Amino acid sequence: MSSAFAVCLSLPLSSQITLPPSGGNQHAQTTQWMGPISIEVDYSSPDVHGAQGQDRRGHIWGELVPYGMNNLGFGASSDEQPSPWRAGANENTTVTLSHDVLVEGMPLAAGTYGLHMIVQEEGSWTIIFSTDNDEWGSFFYLPEHDALRVDVTPASHEYTEWLNYTFTDRQMNSCVLEMQWEDIAVPIQFEAPNVNELYADIIEGELHNQEGFTAQNWAQGALFLANNNIDLEKAEEWADYALNAPFIGQRNSTTLRANARVLMLAGKTEESKAMYMEAVTHPTGTVFQNHALGRQMIAQDPEFAMQIFQANAETYPDTWPVNVGLMRGYSALGEYDKAIEFGEKAKENVPEGDHLNGPAIEANIERLRNGEDIN
Repeated sequence: MSSAFAVCLSLPLSSQITLPPSGGNQHAQTTQWMGPISIEVDYSSPDVHGAQGQDRRGHIWGELVPYGMNNLGFGASSDEQPSPWRAGANENTTVTLSHDVLVEGMPLAAGTYGLHMIVQEEGSWTIIFSTDNDEWGSFFYLPEHDALRVDVTPASHEYTEWLNYTFTDRQMNSCVLEMQWEDIAVPIQFEAPNVNELYADIIEGELHNQEGFTAQNWAQGALFLANNNIDLEKAEEWADYALNAPFIGQRNSTTLRANARVLMLAGKTEESKAMYMEAVTHPTGTVFQNHALGRQMIAQDPEFAMQIFQANAETYPDTWPVNVGLMRGYSALGEYDKAIEFGEKAKENVPEGDHLNGPAIEANIERLRNGEDIN
């Protein structure tokens, strides 16, 4: 074997060097979460002014980006099988979904999709999610690989130099992805109708792991299920586990309140009230927690709210804000003279430096004198 050939064999396999993006179209990404669900858009971003500085404003839509489906003259694109717009520049614009979602009300499974658009001079545009996600532009677009097509309505938009994908509305269970370029914006609605169920699954998995060795986590999980009406039977099990589980169960204000709340939502009212009262008098609670609970109960059960305010006053006598609670409790029962009596007492123990509650109490006393409920 010649020495030159041996040297060639010892050289590493060639690989491509890193160069700037084609046409100066910078790589960009944006991600938005709907609860535990992520939507990530990966794209190359052209600008209205071309690589040589030419101003293409007014020549983007219908010219640089032609209307309809077109023969791109390369790859799979032809007169018989025209292609949509690549919805960006260079490689496929992609949308990655961590979970199943709805797009414009239509289901789309978790995964990564090539994003394409059929641009129209008037009316709606068609958004295409293709299972092909690692190609260059739309040259190899095949309609049989469409995972979903939806129609959306573009709108006029303030001038945007660089093609930009951004999320213009961000809710726990929905968001709007908007493509903005030149003078047009194209919104796409995403929805996650089962966000709370996903959280419930996550919580359950965590409670069966390290997080499950804390009573408070079981109590919080139980409250999440109950407050979102997901699985009240399981919520009761978790709440009881927070109280009574071997090694970790704790009977304290937090776990008692969680149990009481779950029982109340499950319609077990008397059991719930008994546990709430135990929580109110438990030494791990606070005067402010009890006051807040009483305020919470006033609208649905003023007599029970009054029991909470009275227990709070007995447990923490002459402590701010027990007299405020009694004032509100008697007002809810229509006993305005009693309410005024405790309102006057409340004024006397407003914390020093508190310039808000004193005037507020005085205003409530005046309303009570006028025969008005202050709740």
